Amino acid sequence: MTTHDLKIINARILTPTGFIPDGTIAIANGKIVAINDSDTDADVIIDAKQLTVCPGFIDLHVHGGGGFDFMDNTVGAFTGIAALHARYGTTSLVPTTLSSDFNTLTTTLETYEKAYPLNQNGAQFIGMHIEGPYVSMNQRGAQDPRYVKNPDPAEYRVIAERFDFIKRWSAAPELPGALEFAKYLTGKNILPAIAHTDATFDEVLEAFETGYTHVTHFYSCMSTVSRRNAYRYAGSVEAVYFLDDMTVEIIADGIHLPPSLLKLIYKLKGAENISLITDAMRAAGLPPGESILGAKDSGFKVIVEDGVAKLPDRSAFAGSVATCDKLVRNMINLAGIPFEDAIRMMTINPAKIMGVQQYKGTLEVGKDADMVILDEHLEVTNTIVGGKVVYTK
Repeated sequence: MTTHDLKIINARILTPTGFIPDGTIAIANGKIVAINDSDTDADVIIDAKQLTVCPGFIDLHVHGGGGFDFMDNTVGAFTGIAALHARYGTTSLVPTTLSSDFNTLTTTLETYEKAYPLNQNGAQFIGMHIEGPYVSMNQRGAQDPRYVKNPDPAEYRVIAERFDFIKRWSAAPELPGALEFAKYLTGKNILPAIAHTDATFDEVLEAFETGYTHVTHFYSCMSTVSRRNAYRYAGSVEAVYFLDDMTVEIIADGIHLPPSLLKLIYKLKGAENISLITDAMRAAGLPPGESILGAKDSGFKVIVEDGVAKLPDRSAFAGSVATCDKLVRNMINLAGIPFEDAIRMMTINPAKIMGVQQYKGTLEVGKDADMVILDEHLEVTNTIVGGKVVYTK
């Protein structure tokens, strides 16, 4: 009999080929080493009691949680955010910035380097996502207008050369220099993503050909059909639907996108091209009330109510406070999609976008032992990261 570090028994296991009822998973050295093999023992055994075991959730786009923002630029903020989101099933996440000056951005990236090896009790970091400052002023949303600018090669080349863990960079493709920016990023294996954009239909098609194959928080801060001198012009939203192979991420908190749009996106883009994101700010996991979007010492004051962050005058949303488990429940309960598709959007789809599908995103022998146990209400009872239980309800 082979002994392993951890074994989950009596589980309803979601695999790429379907559910295994009353199954077992054996874990050793942070990897899945056996599924449904009864000839194994373990140092620790978890009885799932017929609950569902799924791949761990992967959040492509998150700014904060638990009272912290990544741009607080402290190791404690990074690890605190990772721990908070692990409570809700997130096993991997991509720390995301907001538009800032060059020095602040550099400091955030340096803090990631320091925090990465110390992040032992929460969701793993799988690379950084830079959002802005190369965005449309008209579609900036909650991006600080003081820092909005056109792509600057003297700036982005220095950053990309120095920090090899940058995995995606969101920008508006219609800006001067944005196509050259995308070509440079793809040469560095960094994903250019369309965001905060006033691009026309044709501009998005051109951008897609130069590497902008993914869309950041689809529908939020994006152009759509407009009229100029009585003539109608399609915008970026329409181009995203037109491009079959373009992937999108959506904030499925039920507020940024109502059920009608969740259903439309699912129908037109298909389960294989959609990833769910929290886009969570620091107030995620905390009670409603006043908060700050961005760095604690220089960010915007916001108010959290009705399950979302808003500007103080309530004229616009100012960030999400969602968690990954809520996104899954909303896609099932509000959009009416199958459980397996909702899980796919929270696991293997983001894994593919981040290029980590060979070791994350599904429960298969040889892959990282990242998984979540869900009860009958789709609430998280256990989160396991790299074979380590980091949360138990």
